[in-house]
This record gives sequence, C-alpha cells and structure tokens, in this order.
Amino acid sequence: MSDEASPMMMSPWNQSCPFQPASWSNTSSPDQDGLIGSLVREEGHIYSLAAFRGLLYTGSDSKNIHGWKNMKMLTTFKSNSGLVKAIIISGDKIFTGHQDGKVRVWKSNTKDPRIHKRIGTFPTFFDILKSSMKSKNYVEVKRNRTALWIKHCDAISCLSINEEEGLLYSGSWDRTFKVWKMSNSKCLESVKAHDDAVNSVVSTGDSLVITGSAEGSVKVWKREGKGKNMKHKYVQTLLDQECAVTSLVVSKHGSFVYCGSSDGIVNFWEREKQLSHGGVIKGHKLAVLCLAVAGNLVFSGSADKTICVWKREGCTPIHTCLSVLTGHTGPVKCVAVEKEGESSSGGKWVVYSGSLDKSVKVWSVSENSPGIMQMNVRC
Repeated sequence: MSDEASPMMMSPWNQSCPFQPASWSNTSSPDQDGLIGSLVREEGHIYSLAAFRGLLYTGSDSKNIHGWKNMKMLTTFKSNSGLVKAIIISGDKIFTGHQDGKVRVWKSNTKDPRIHKRIGTFPTFFDILKSSMKSKNYVEVKRNRTALWIKHCDAISCLSINEEEGLLYSGSWDRTFKVWKMSNSKCLESVKAHDDAVNSVVSTGDSLVITGSAEGSVKVWKREGKGKNMKHKYVQTLLDQECAVTSLVVSKHGSFVYCGSSDGIVNFWEREKQLSHGGVIKGHKLAVLCLAVAGNLVFSGSADKTICVWKREGCTPIHTCLSVLTGHTGPVKCVAVEKEGESSSGGKWVVYSGSLDKSVKVWSVSENSPGIMQMNVRC
C-alpha cells in the first residue's frame, strides 16, 4: 500500500501546515475529571504516542519524535526519514516504526533525560548487505517484485513487545509481521499473515500473537521453539468480516482481547473461554482507530473525533460507558493510558490522545465515575 493510497493520506485533515511553536494550554484542575490540557505543535498529524513513568513520546508525519514531561517539551530527536507510525517503550529504549519500513531504536541518557541517541535500526545495514548476496533470502511481495525477507517493503503500522522473551513484533502494510530479537536486532522470522495490510499486532504472555488486517480478519498465531528454530504457526481466525480491522489490544492479564473496526464497532473475546466471542460494544458513529486498556477500563478512539471510556464489570461481558471525551477536531488516531501518580490507589488514570488535528489532549479519568450508559453485550 502506497502513501497516496492510504486512508490517512487521503484524509481531509491531512493538509500541510507551517511550523508553529509548541504550546500547552491548561483547561481544568488536575484533580478534576475531564480534559487537563492540550498539547499543540503544528508539525503534522499525530500518528503515534507512548507513555511511560510520566514521560510522553509523540510521533507525527514531521519525522520527529518529541518527548514531554510535566506538560512541557523535554526533548526532540529526529529520524531524518520515515513518518513515525508506531512507538513502543521497553526500559530505557524507545522503538519507533516508520513509513519507510524500518524500526529505529533510541536510548535515553541516564544522566540527562533530554538526550536521546539512536543506537540501532532494524534490520541493520550489515544484515541487509549480507542477506542480499543470497538469492534464497528473497521472497515475492508483489507480482514480478521480490524483496529481502528480513526487511519490510512497506510502512510499519504497529509494534508489540514480549518482554519475557526479548522479542519485538512489527506489523506492516506489506501484509507480514516480523519477529526481531531486541538484544541483537536480528530478524528471526517473517510471517505472511494476511492478504491485505496488517494494521495491528499484539503479543500475549502465553506464546500467542494476534494480528488484525485491513482485509477484515483477526488471526491467532502460536510461537513455538526459540532462536533460529522459532516458528509462529497459525491457530485460528477470530473474525472474518468485510470491514477493516483497525486496532487490537489485550487486557493486562490477558483475559480479554478487544478489536476495533472501520464500522465503529469493538468486538471482544474471552481468553478463559478459549477465545470465545464475548460480544460487541457500540458507541461510535465512525471507524474505531485505536484502543487502550487500563485496569477495568477500555478506551476507544474514533474517526468521529471522540474517545469512549468503557468500564468492564469484573469478568463479565457487561460494559458501562463512563464518559465520552470530546474536544478533538479531527480523527483520534492513537491513545495511551498511565496511572495517575505512582502511589495512586483511587483508580484514576491519565489518558493521552493523539489526533489528525495535530494535537495531543490529556485527560483525567476515574474508574469510579458514574456510568452514562450500560450495555449487556453478550451475543
């Protein structure tokens, strides 16, 4: 899928805008539920973000990654090429997935967190050079076109990390997901997963990998073996529909798998019941573009410019809509959630939402808020 053909590139919000200084506007007290502030840096649409221990990293089509702390810009590091489509954090390392099909690795300086240095690129130049010398390392990607199996030949759309195994998963518009060893940047495997763009990939703690695609399917894969002997085998298809799958997320303990689609619906499955379909959640008028989970809360961001906050009632399939966060003037493309305060025990969360309106909004959300709507979604 080319840049020109992607839905985001054809979006009416995808218009170039001259650079303007960064700003942060406070709109409410930090102790009050709702919008805390808006972060604006007119460089481009916000395509990705990640939050970790009070730090927020944002990626846009400006090719720059910005770091924020306490509502102020802390740092900027430049990738030089490749719109930033995905960001994920592991310890002191930041992994970014780009439009040019590469994963870049950054490390923050322990003495000065404002300094970030690029310490690697997946795949490395040496690995590309070495692989290119052997014809067996080339695979067909399109009619009359071949490419090295260790390199994505289209934009990277999503990233996921399995901390226990030290693995990074990258999904791409080239219809594959690839498995990388984070310690040495080696590509261990490339899986032709779908017949259209892979829009989301998530790795669970029990050797499962779940992928969602623009073709409308959600597939489950099982990781077997280690190192060079590692293989991901197809297990089952959870969903097969006409509407594109746009996002996936797994609850912290892996009990539920949520899937957002271009029809505005969120499907979910229950892990304790062998991934049986638990039901659907309906709250958006347009496509669900991103999902996040925290505690018993599920956050869904949409092309309708809103974020719906859902509370799951324990291990039941009942979801209550706590609130609808409004304020963005463009589609909500990405969302991330952090606990509000290190010692907070009141079920309060800080929610970051990135939009094609070129802003990031910061919200305070409590699990104890009274719901505005209850939905028994069991099918």
